[in-house]
Amino acid sequence: MDRLPSENLIAQYVIDEEPYYRPTGQEVALYEAAYAVRMPMMLKGPTGCGKTRFVEYMAWRLGRPLITIACHEDMTASDLVGRHLLDASGTHWQDGPLTLAVRHGAICYLDEVVEARQDTTVVIHPLTDARRVLPLEKKGELVHAHPDFQLVISYNPGYQNIMKDLKQSTKQRFGALDFGWPVREVEIEIVAHESGVSPAIAATLVSIGEKSRNLKGHGLEEGMSTRMLIYAGQLIAGGVEPEAACSVALVRPITDDPDMRDALDAAVKAFF
Repeated sequence: MDRLPSENLIAQYVIDEEPYYRPTGQEVALYEAAYAVRMPMMLKGPTGCGKTRFVEYMAWRLGRPLITIACHEDMTASDLVGRHLLDASGTHWQDGPLTLAVRHGAICYLDEVVEARQDTTVVIHPLTDARRVLPLEKKGELVHAHPDFQLVISYNPGYQNIMKDLKQSTKQRFGALDFGWPVREVEIEIVAHESGVSPAIAATLVSIGEKSRNLKGHGLEEGMSTRMLIYAGQLIAGGVEPEAACSVALVRPITDDPDMRDALDAAVKAFF
């Protein structure tokens, strides 16, 4: 089978339509300033608060392809930079997603970067200082980053511990933006827009989310995310009864503790 030129591969990462993103502060202007000097960026905040959507929006706004890599503990350096492959015509090199972004000036987004092994993430270090290079040791090549390339990473500080955190030698290579839950009025707007429910129902869902967030550290590891509220809204907009929709999209995913489930189910019933 013929291999596609890398120029054709990168085209699939271009975002054609504007993603919906509701700014909550100065994050858009700050990111644009960081991109202007190609500063590597670190996005910190709870799961489901809009970090990925923000990166998608900024890639569209800046007109750059976006290559997203979901990090995990089994990911190797070769998964990022590439490897030699064997096919009917012999051995050939295949760029990994990071290398593809470096060569062609895409934004490379490492989502939940602390899930990756530290011996894997060190390969990004030469890209995050004045060198802006990516060594391909197995190929014997030094790839100089395209002028438009930028590296972005994200993680949830609330889940980190001493065994799963970024080294200071990595953190200090990045600028950082903090993300949290939107203020109530903005979150209502987001939930209503993304799910299709009325503002009144969106407000009720946000109230449930706020109550769950107050229980963080008191029976819940994490409160209900904006993404989860949107899921519940989508079920309701599709005709599912609100209490059942909240059970499926909000309560059951967030806890297995029977007492906590009962408490959250009671809260949902009270709100609706």
